[in-house]
Amino acid sequence: MSIDLLIHGGDVLTVDDEGTVVRDGAVAVHEGEILAVGPADELRARFPATESIDAAGCLVLPGLVNTHTHLAMTLLRGRADDVTLQGFLERVLKWEAELLTPQNVAAAVRLAVAESVRAGVTSALDMYWFHEAAEQAAREAGWRLHTGPTFMDVPGPPDGIAYEDRLDWARRDLEARGTARPGTRPVLFAHSTYTLSPDQLTEIFALAREFGALLHIHASENATEVATVEVKYGKRPVELLDSLGLLGPDVLLAHAVDLTGPEIAALARTGTSVAHCPVSNLKLGCGIAPVPRLLSAGVTVGLGTDGAVSSNTLDVLGAVRQAALVHKAGGDPTAVGAEQAVRMATIEGARALGLGERLGSLEAGKRADLVVLDLDAPHLRPVHDPWSTLAYAAHSADVRDTVVDGRVLLRERVLTTLDERTVIADLEALV
Repeated sequence: MSIDLLIHGGDVLTVDDEGTVVRDGAVAVHEGEILAVGPADELRARFPATESIDAAGCLVLPGLVNTHTHLAMTLLRGRADDVTLQGFLERVLKWEAELLTPQNVAAAVRLAVAESVRAGVTSALDMYWFHEAAEQAAREAGWRLHTGPTFMDVPGPPDGIAYEDRLDWARRDLEARGTARPGTRPVLFAHSTYTLSPDQLTEIFALAREFGALLHIHASENATEVATVEVKYGKRPVELLDSLGLLGPDVLLAHAVDLTGPEIAALARTGTSVAHCPVSNLKLGCGIAPVPRLLSAGVTVGLGTDGAVSSNTLDVLGAVRQAALVHKAGGDPTAVGAEQAVRMATIEGARALGLGERLGSLEAGKRADLVVLDLDAPHLRPVHDPWSTLAYAAHSADVRDTVVDGRVLLRERVLTTLDERTVIADLEALV
């Protein structure tokens, strides 16, 4: 049969359960879906393709999944460095109130999408204001964005919607979505247990569960946050969420740095996932999340970059390296290995979003989100082990081609759906 796209000739790291690597392999794609993965000669014979990518000398891998970010914060990159989390929030909340509009968010998201596509990131979970503008910008670029209404009970929110009106607004948003397109799901964002009361959190989570939406919330990012919530409610953030019945397999916590043993057990018991953001956590001095203990307990852990204010980059490969390295500081070089770190950026990230059946690995029936990484560079040779190459040697600049839903968004390091100079100029005009 004739197909839309054939990526052939490279080594294909499928990231399936067995960690299969197909040497001189190929991926056949039709109507945004992977039809087959196998030897290049075999798939070339079976599938004449309208479009092809010659991946000889390259590594083909699943697209990277950013499980926690605030994309439009590219607008503020470099404006809140070398401060604590609380100092960071004080600055950013003020600037957001002054700067954010749907037009500014759209421009900032277009820049974020360009940066992400260049870095092999094919989808992201984006918690931010004016999500409608972000969705439109991502859709126009052909990029996979997971977003939805955000709840944060602060005075004068940038979108002007008071908390008491937000539930009805969010309900209308969820109703208007209808059936999610393949590889997506509805999402609601509750900012945190320190910006929302227990009653508000209960209302938000009930609405999300009515629509089968993913719930994403910051939790236990640093010790000061934990102490603030404990003084206010008598429980730590994760304890509070658990006591309210709000943990579960439909919940993804951002950060989860300051956790106790019983809290880790609660996450495992309830099937709650975690988005690990090692670069942001280090830069803000929040600490190091207990990822080895979370993994040992059976908690699903994905990787995130956080926003480009707290991490200054949307480079998920950089987060892979940090995740593979920082947990070794305790003296155990096996704490988080190369393969585990790469899986956190791909299949485990997809599972954290509740989309592991559709994204995160190169297998027949999944959406065709993939990356071609150019291995023709001194710092990448020799390639004894592709997991090691990705975790410890590769950089985002090594990404040559990026495909989302079967559509080539980056070919030979040139963006195909965004005019990069215009995107940069538009954002520069805002700042």
